[in-house]
Parts: sequence; structure tokens; C-alpha cells
Amino acid sequence: MNRFARMGRGWFSLFLLMAVFTGTSAAAQGRAAAVGVETVSYRQIAETVPLFAEVVTSREGSVASRISGTVEKVNVLEGMSVPAGGVIVELDTELSEILARQAEARLAEAMAGIETARARVDRATKSLARIEGLRDTTSFSSSRFDDAQSDFFEARGLLAEAEARVNTAEAARAEAQYQLERAKITAPFAGIVLEVNTNPGEFISSGATVVTLLDTSSFEVEASVPARYIGTLSPGLAVRGQTDTGVELDMQVRVLLPVEDQATRTRPVRFSSPKLLEMNDTAIGQSITVSVPVSKPRDVLSVPKDALVQARGGWTVFVNAEGKAQPRPVEIGVALGDRFEVLSGLNEGDVVVTRGNERLRPGQDIAPMGGADQG
Repeated sequence: MNRFARMGRGWFSLFLLMAVFTGTSAAAQGRAAAVGVETVSYRQIAETVPLFAEVVTSREGSVASRISGTVEKVNVLEGMSVPAGGVIVELDTELSEILARQAEARLAEAMAGIETARARVDRATKSLARIEGLRDTTSFSSSRFDDAQSDFFEARGLLAEAEARVNTAEAARAEAQYQLERAKITAPFAGIVLEVNTNPGEFISSGATVVTLLDTSSFEVEASVPARYIGTLSPGLAVRGQTDTGVELDMQVRVLLPVEDQATRTRPVRFSSPKLLEMNDTAIGQSITVSVPVSKPRDVLSVPKDALVQARGGWTVFVNAEGKAQPRPVEIGVALGDRFEVLSGLNEGDVVVTRGNERLRPGQDIAPMGGADQG
């Protein structure tokens, strides 16, 4: 009797658990599914094709020394950031300083010489004028006049020589000053040092490369665009881009370069994007996918690609029909970025499910999530 009582209690417990589970499942099935929605409307969109592109820079080059000399200091290492005008390499200036002092001394000497020459010209001028004044008198002497005239011409020649020496001394001083100023090699623009090409103690010639500098503020994206699509592009046109890691980029066409590759029939197009400067991992040669428009913008009825569900025989979307998920077969056209053109099956104003549609059943209750576009 006890054994049958225990069996009865066991069956009762099992029945109770099944009843609780069944009730919980029924409650779960009756709860409305939270979904994201969007109202179908006409948008002006252009058909696009994805093209491979890469990050480039408009300024990258070698910084060279303008003078010859021995390297005294190298103030940068590879990977360092330098500001525009920052001193990157310093040359030894001992000889240049000596030459600068010599040039100053020669200029002072030349200036003194010119004062002497001017005084001689003044004396010769006065002497010639005095003798010239006696021409109609018995005191006039032709030989004395000729001597005075020769002295005058000689004094003027010596003044011209003195002036030439001053010009030469000033040029020597300017050259010495140039050598001193160019002994400090500065960055022509702000950037990152890619390569250091010299070391302290080395003698370098004028024109020798000391560092290779990359301007990180001029990052751009370049794509080879088929020539047949060039007509749809123009400077300032907004396009979309995406990195290999999925980062979306708002971009603009900066310039269409007038060069065509005869083998591929493509032309280089440069795109700018402020976000390239904000990303810490931007690098020259980095891959970017650019959605390039291949047709003029037109008004089309479109849905996000996330609204489409693969069904037998085609595509389906779930429409919000008074709080219930109603499947609607659709015919789609061309891809338009992250959207697809709708040829048939939907009307303007229909509200389609864009998130949470993977597990929906026809007629299931749905609850559009807060913030979604519900029309």
C-alpha cells in the first residue's frame, strides 16, 4: 500500500512539473517579439559598386641637407612625430662661425677703404675745379690740368674698386650666415619620421637625405575607377567607404586625376575623409572599400538589406500589420549601398521589420522597439 502511495505522489509531481512547463511555454509564445522597424519611403539613391582602394598621402618625401658638413646631432628617431620647423639634424658649425667672423672683418675693412676712396675723390674734384677756374688767366697750366684730371679719374676708379670690395664682403657675409642657418636642418612640414638616413659624426654633402618624413595630416584614399564610371563623379560628391575592420567612413571626392591606365582603362580618383585622421591605426597602403556611384541619383523605393529574409523562391520581408508580423514576398532590383531597390511587393508607408526578423512566424505579435522608425 505504501509503495502505491509513493507511486501516486511521484506521478502527481511529474504532472505538476509538466503543467508548469507547459504554462511557461505558452506564456513565452504569447509574448510579443521585440523588433526594429523602418517605414518604407522613396529616397534619392544612386546605384553603387564596391571598389578596392588604399590609403595614400599627398606629402611624403626625403628631407635633404642644403649644405655640406659633419653631422653633430640627430634629434629624431624612426616613428617620432615632429612639428613643422622642428630641428631634426644639426651640423657642426665651428668652421662656419670662423668664416662668418672673417666675412665681418673683411666687410669692415672694405667699408673703411670706401671712406678713404671717397675722400680722395673729393680732393681730386676740388683740385681739378681750382685749376679749371684759372683757364683764362696767365696762371693756367695745361700740364697741371692734365695731372689733376688724371688724379680725378684715378680717384673715381679707386672708389669703384672700394665699392666692389664692399659688395664682395657683403656677399661673403651672407654666404657665411647662410651656412650657419642651414646647419640646423628643420622639418618642412609636420609629420612622422619613417627613416633616419644619417648618424652623428658622418660627413654629408649638399643634397644628401637625412630623414624621410610622412605627413599624417594629408591622408587620403585613392581608388582606380573604371573610366566608364568617371562621368558620375565630381569633386565634393559624398560617397561611403569601409575599412577591413568594418569602420564606416564618410568620404568626399577630392580630385579626379586626368591619367588613364591603358591596360585597365581606369583612372585614379582621390577621396578625403576627416575620420582617417581620427583613427589611430590608419596606415599608408591600408585597404579601403569605396562604394562608387555608377549612375545618376534617382528616386527609388528601397529597403535596408537587413529587412530581407531568404525564402523559398525569392525574398520576403515582414510587414507590421496592426501589431502582427505579416510576410510579404518582394521583388528586388539593384543594390544601393546597404539598401536594395524594391520593384514590387511593398508600397510607400509600409512598416517593415529590420531587426529581429530571423525568428518571426507569420501572424506573430510584434512590438517595435523604442526609437525605431515606425512611420
